[in-house]
Order: sequence, then structure tokens, then C-alpha cells
Amino acid sequence: MFGLMQQQPLMISAVLTHAARHHGSAEVVSKTVEGDIHRTTWAELERRARRLVRVLQGLGIKESDRVGTLAWNGYRHVEIYYAAPGMGAICHTINPRLHPDDITYIINHAGDSVLFAETSFLPLLATIAPRIAGSVRDIVMMTDPAHMPALDLPAGMRLLCYDTLIDAADEDYEWPVFDEATASSLCYTSGTTGRPKGVLYSHRSTLLHTFSINTADVMGLRAIDRVLPVVPMFHVNAWGIPYATALAGAALVMPGRHLDGPSMHELLNAERVTFTAGVPTVWLGLLQQLRATPGARLETVQRIITGGSACPPLLIEAFNREYGVRVDHAWGMTELSPLGTYNSPKPAHTKLDQAGMERLMLKQGRAAPGIDMKIVNDANQELPWDGVAFGDLKVRGPWVASAYYGDPDGSAVDAEGWFATGDVATIDPEGMMEITDRSKDVIKSGGEWISSITLENIAVSHPDVAEAAVVAARHPRWDERPVLIVVPVQGRTVTPEAVLAIYEGKVAKWWLPDAVVVVDELPHTATGKLQKNALRARFHDYLIKRSE
Repeated sequence: MFGLMQQQPLMISAVLTHAARHHGSAEVVSKTVEGDIHRTTWAELERRARRLVRVLQGLGIKESDRVGTLAWNGYRHVEIYYAAPGMGAICHTINPRLHPDDITYIINHAGDSVLFAETSFLPLLATIAPRIAGSVRDIVMMTDPAHMPALDLPAGMRLLCYDTLIDAADEDYEWPVFDEATASSLCYTSGTTGRPKGVLYSHRSTLLHTFSINTADVMGLRAIDRVLPVVPMFHVNAWGIPYATALAGAALVMPGRHLDGPSMHELLNAERVTFTAGVPTVWLGLLQQLRATPGARLETVQRIITGGSACPPLLIEAFNREYGVRVDHAWGMTELSPLGTYNSPKPAHTKLDQAGMERLMLKQGRAAPGIDMKIVNDANQELPWDGVAFGDLKVRGPWVASAYYGDPDGSAVDAEGWFATGDVATIDPEGMMEITDRSKDVIKSGGEWISSITLENIAVSHPDVAEAAVVAARHPRWDERPVLIVVPVQGRTVTPEAVLAIYEGKVAKWWLPDAVVVVDELPHTATGKLQKNALRARFHDYLIKRSE
């Protein structure tokens, strides 16, 4: 027997029409590439998204066609987010910070028919255009006629102006309803071996992810919130925030390309932002700006969400104690749409003192509703949730990838549907998960494991250390030993002896790094994470060469 309820497929367009109908006056604010502040509303954005569908149709886009974007966080990008999947096509967000060779590969592998791009990426477009001509027919510059650039393109590829196309389009389009399993968006992850791999989301998975992350114990956005996603829209759907904000009817504030400390401080206060989310490197920059500016405050910010890499204790403590802002830890992956866990307390944690609560907040949190997780040993046997045992983290759920784009369905999971994340983690009795390392970053010294993340977090608690990375280096006796690379705070100096002293009493002596190297800067990936592969290559033989 089936229930007697209406059968309405889960459509991404329904989120936008909800925002337009019930929260139509809520703002969508964008700091544009040209430098000005653009203001619109959810109602107006929904009308323009319908116009954009007519534009896409006029460019020959059909169901399942891929629509590429090379764009920052802004209102035009949000319009593409909804228009392309709303008509049954696929919104393919491309990370512009990747190497041009990888970007070329991604566009050709996805088979993008049209590419929407910001004017700031003109040099990149000039480089890749001849190499994507076999796939891309048109490049649409996301600007107005006054700022339309010139660009030489291969024969047969057109250069078009976004606003000109929108202004000429009708808004008579009506959002269709189709199978909720239809593909909606495509994002490539570079966190895998070899070439970037595509993760293909569906309308169903996206909506279920949106409902889950907007529950009270996760993001819990409200109509009175003003939300600023620092995490780029080209990175795993900006953690789902453009959808969750529309669902809540909240105001959406888009920062564009300027994510430095002074720019963030100004925009957060000027636009009265209450909730913001991004990677730790952005918050470190903001913290430095606040501390360097006498009397500086975050006037309306209540919560900062951090993820993408482990959050240094310094961030949580400083924002909480000095500025009264709560920092919440979250974890996820491109393959998880992306959210998997969120750190929010349970009744057992209410009696913790401030130090205990701050220690708890360093964990990546408990599973979001809809996600299941476990940790296993090398024999794939599940390990206990005691907060001590650590093993390979596996997850499953309705917004977890079953395969990469172009591969057979189910090829990315085991027979029971578990996806191996590549992270090493512990889970405590309350279900709070803590990443201890990436499986490829964990240091195996004499048969025992050392967590690089733990060592990094301790290092950045030193007042003269701005950033730190720990990698494994070959050792003639112990196989591998940790090497610590640190960047000093601007204007300060740091010595290896001073950094090593801070580990006293915090880790076992055999965990201590065998060497501390002071550098001017650390390499980062296109999404702001430490580029550990480059550091591993550079320091792989550091200890061997030093002993010689």
C-alpha cells in the first residue's frame, strides 16, 4: 500500500520559485568584478533566470547539455545555477585557479557546449579557447555592453555579452517538472589521483542536501539572516549555500573575487552579514586584519563556518573570545555534495567548561541527517566509536557519489554502498568525528601512525607562526619521520627551537618533528588547501640529505 500524498518531484527550480514567491523582497547583493555593488531581489533574480533559459535555448542548449562557468560569486552566476538545471541542462562550474591544462581537460571531458565567463579571466580564455573549440560553440562574457572586452576566438566560436542577451530575452518561460533523478550540476574534484574527476549531482540529491544542511543543528539559516558564502561557487556548489539561502528566504551577499582580510572586513560590516562560510586561510586573513586595526569589530556576524581543511584552534578561540563570534567546524567532499558532518553539541556536552568546549569544537562533528559513516581498519573491519581508535573513514547517503562522471554506476563505492573518503578519523561515543589525517598524509614512523594535522594545529598556536604544514620525509631507520614547515607572522621571526618547545607535554616525544623549516610562504591548491603533494615532493628526501 502506498501513502495518499502528492507525488511532486524534487526540482531545483522549486527552491528559487519558493524564494521569489514567499521572500521576493529579500536581497541578493553582489560585489562585481568591475568593483561596484549590485543589488537585486530573489523575485527579480527568478525572472532573470527564466530569461536566461530563453537565452540558453537560443544558443542551442538542450536537456542534458553541459553549460560551463568560469565565474566568481555573483548574481549572474546564481542565475546560471538555477536556469541551466531548471530547464534540464547541467550547470558545470569550473575552478579557474587550476592550471590551464587541467581546465582544458575538464571542459573537453565534460563536453561543455557554452562557456560563461567573467571578464577577469580574459587571459585564461585566450589561452584555452583554441583547445576547447571542438566542444564549446560560444563564450558568453558575464558583463554589460559597457565593459564588454575584445577577444580573438577560433573560427566558428562566438563571443557574446550576457546582459545584451538577457535584455533581449522574454521571461515567459515556465519551469518544467521532470524526473528528479535528472542530472543538475557537475563539479570536478582535484583531490584525487591523476586527472580531475567529475561528480554529477541530481535534482533529488541537491534538494535532499539542501533540506539537511538547513536543519537547526547544521546551518539552520533563517529568513532574517544575511548570508555571505566566501567558499567559491565554482567549488562544490559553494557548499550548497546558494540553494539553502533561497530555501530559507534569507539575503544572499556575494563577495566576488576579493577575499583578502580588509575587503572581507568591510563587506561583512557594510552588508550586516550574520552568517558566513569559507576555508580557514580566509579566516586567518580576516583575523590578522581585525587584530591589526584598533577597535575593529565584526558588528553583526554571529557564526563563521569553516571547512575544507582542519581548523586551527587559534581561529576558534580568537573569534570566540576576542570578537564574540562562534566558529563552527564542518567536513565534506565534492563527492558528498559536499556536507557530511557538522559540529553542533549534544546534551552530553552541556556540562563542558570553556576549555572542554573549545576542544570539542575542533572536531569535524556528527553526521548530517541523511549521512551514515564508519571507520575501518586495513582489513575493512569496523572500528569502535571510542574516540581513540582511528581508521579509514567511509560514508554513504542519498547525496554521496556512486561513480565519477564517465565511469560505470557504482564504481566508486563498495558492495554495500560505502564510499571511501581517503580520510583517517576517529569517532567518539557521541558520534563526533575528528579527521586525524588524509590517508596519503599520515606519517608512518616505525609502524606507528603520526597525525600531521595534530602537529600542524599545535604549531600554529605559536604566536609567531602564521601557517604550518607537516609532511613525511624518508628516514633510514624509522621509514618516515615528520618534517614541519612554518611561515612566520608578517614582521616577526621564528626559530625552530621556539616552535618545538610549544609541543612540550602536548604529544608523545616520538611524535616531535625531526626538523623545522622556516619559509616565506606555503603552496596552496586552487581551493585554498595546503598543497601537500608539492611539499611531499620537495621534502621527501630532506632528512636523508641532511644526514649526508
